[in-house]
Amino acid sequence: MDIKIDFNTVVVFDLDDTLYNELDYLKSAYQSIALSLEPNNWKVLYSKMFSLYRCRFNVFEFVANSYNKEVEDLVDMYRNHDPDIRLFEGVLDVFDAIKSKNGKIGIITDGRSKTQRAKIDSLGILEYIDSIIISEEIGSDKPCITNYKAIENSISGKIYYYVADNLKKDFIAPNSLGWYSVALIDNGKNIHYDSHKYLDDRCLPNELIIDFRDIKII
Repeated sequence: MDIKIDFNTVVVFDLDDTLYNELDYLKSAYQSIALSLEPNNWKVLYSKMFSLYRCRFNVFEFVANSYNKEVEDLVDMYRNHDPDIRLFEGVLDVFDAIKSKNGKIGIITDGRSKTQRAKIDSLGILEYIDSIIISEEIGSDKPCITNYKAIENSISGKIYYYVADNLKKDFIAPNSLGWYSVALIDNGKNIHYDSHKYLDDRCLPNELIIDFRDIKII
């Protein structure tokens, strides 16, 4: 797909499972927890934690019972660890191309401020971003239109694009605002894999892409 960029164009991105795979954040957190509890043999614990997750067991409950920990403390460790995550291939190429043509870049993401900002910092993209809207910071979650209006209020533009992944909640508001919406198709590692339930006019984006290499900045 082609995106024509000039100083009136704003391209807004979701964060989790759009710029990187959220599953990698989960794995990073599990490794951090395993290292803290079993510094000399952490890989065994990590392997069990990830296997339990894949089998839909309560991982925090297992770890809490095994190591005499409180679940709340483990959740805090999960949310507040220093993440080791990587951008999808092609993201930086798209960002560089947008900026080279004087376009603006925003992020709309649900989650806790400290956690989401740590992810953005780990991905090394802060210098590209003109505005970041995080649900905890403004008191509303997607699909609330407030989150998208907050971008419009913080970055002036005539044309807005929105690139995201979750058909359940990502595209309802931008579609109603007249933004051009683009969905990144599940690569097999997406935390949300029930998009088949939301293939209707209200939830569907204007366009679907396989990965960032499908985006051509002109």
